[in-house]
Amino acid sequence: MSTADLPTVNACLNSASTVLILAALAAIKGGHKKTHGKLMSAALVSSTLFLVGYLVHKAFHGTTTSAHMGGFRVYYLTLLTSHTILAIVNLPLLVGTVWAAARGNFARHKRLARFTWPVWLYVSVTGVLVYFILYVWYPAPH
Repeated sequence: MSTADLPTVNACLNSASTVLILAALAAIKGGHKKTHGKLMSAALVSSTLFLVGYLVHKAFHGTTTSAHMGGFRVYYLTLLTSHTILAIVNLPLLVGTVWAAARGNFARHKRLARFTWPVWLYVSVTGVLVYFILYVWYPAPH
C-alpha cells in the first residue's frame, strides 16, 4: 500500500462513519445509551483516521482534479463546496458535542447533537460521493 491508495481507504473510512452514525442514531432512539456511545466513539475514530489519511494524501499528491466532467462539473463543484464548508464547520461541532457528553452534560450534548449529527452525516456521505466522482466516474487521465 502507498499514499496513492489513501483515497480508497478514506472512502471506506467515510462509509464506515456513515454506517456507524446511522447505527448510533438507532441505538439512542432505542434507549441504548452505552451502545450509542460506543458507536459514536467508533465513528469519531473512523472520521479522525479519515482526516489523517486525507491530509497525508494531500501532502504527497496535492489536489486531485478531473478536467473532463463537462456540464456535470457545476454539480460537482457545488457538492464539493458544501462538503468542504460543512466539514470545516463540523469539527468544532464534534468537539463541543463530544466534550459535553464526556463531562456528563447530556442536555447540552443533545442540543449540540441535533446540529452535529446531520452535518456529520452529510459530510461523510458526500465525502464518499466526491471519491466516486474523482476516482471512479471521472478519473483524471494518466
